[in-house]
Amino acid sequence: MYKKHILLLLTAVFLAAFLTACGATDDDENRVVVASKDFTEQFILGEMYAQLLEDAGYTVTRRLNLGGTPVAHQALLNGEIDLYPEYTGTGLLTVLGLGVMSDETAVYNTVRDAYAEQFSLVWLDPAPMNNTQALAMTRARAAELGIATFSDMVANADQLVLIGPPEFAEREDGLPGLREVYGDFTFRNFITVDPGLRYQAIQSGEADVVVAFGTDGELAAFDLLSLIDDQGLYPPYQVAPVVRQATLDANPELANLLNSLAPLLTDDTMQRLNNEVSGEGREPADVARDFLVSQGLIE
Repeated sequence: MYKKHILLLLTAVFLAAFLTACGATDDDENRVVVASKDFTEQFILGEMYAQLLEDAGYTVTRRLNLGGTPVAHQALLNGEIDLYPEYTGTGLLTVLGLGVMSDETAVYNTVRDAYAEQFSLVWLDPAPMNNTQALAMTRARAAELGIATFSDMVANADQLVLIGPPEFAEREDGLPGLREVYGDFTFRNFITVDPGLRYQAIQSGEADVVVAFGTDGELAAFDLLSLIDDQGLYPPYQVAPVVRQATLDANPELANLLNSLAPLLTDDTMQRLNNEVSGEGREPADVARDFLVSQGLIE
C-alpha cells in the first residue's frame, strides 16, 4: 500500500510538471507574451502594451528587444510570443512583399486581410502616428533655400549634403527609390554614419539633410523640419498591435484594452516619448507608465 501511495504521488507530481511545461495550468490561461523589435520606440510601445494588460489582471511575460522584423514575425508564427507592435508599411513591403501604396486606409486594410488569411494574425486598431522614412533639415537651412518638400530638396540637391546610414545608398526606399520617383539627381555629398550619429552632424552643420523616421525623438528635440514626400515614395507606417488569433480567441477582451491606446499615439506624442528615452536617458518602462497614468489608462 505504501508503495502504491508513493507511485500515485510521483505520478501526480509528474503530471503537474508536464501540464506546467505545456502551458495547461490555470495561471497560464491568463498569461500573455508581449514582444518588441530592437529600437527605442518599440521598447516604449511594448511596455505600454504589457502594462495595460498587467493593470487588467493579465500575467505578462516580456520579450522586448527581440530582434528585427523577420525575427518578431516568425516568433508570432511559431507561437513563441502573442503580440508585438508592427508598422503597416513594414507589413506591406517587408512581410508581404507587396508594392508601395500611399493611402493609409488601403494599406491597413491590405495588411489586415492578408495577415488574417495567410498567418491567422490579427491587426488591431492603428494609431494615427506615422513612423515612415523621412528626410529632415534644420528649419533655418530649409528656409534659406525655400525647401519644404522632397521635390524642393531635389531641385537644390547639388547644394546639399545628405547624412544617413550606409544602406540608404542601396535600399529600394533609399537613394535608388528617390531617383526613381523624383528623377535623376545627385547630392553634393552623401556622408555615411552609424544611425546614432546622424543628428549630431546636422546640428553641427556638417550636413544639410538627415535620413530620419517620422517619430524620431530628435526631430522634436532639435526642432527639425520633416520634408513632405509630395510624390508618395513612402507608404504610411502606422503602428498597431499584431496578435495571434488563438490569443484573441482565448482572451477576447484583450483587443479593447489595446485599442484604447491607439488614438493617443500621434506623431508629436511619440516624438516626445522617444526623446525622453533617447535624449534624456529615461527608462522605456518609466516613460510608458507615466504616459498611461497621465491618460487615465492605468492607475
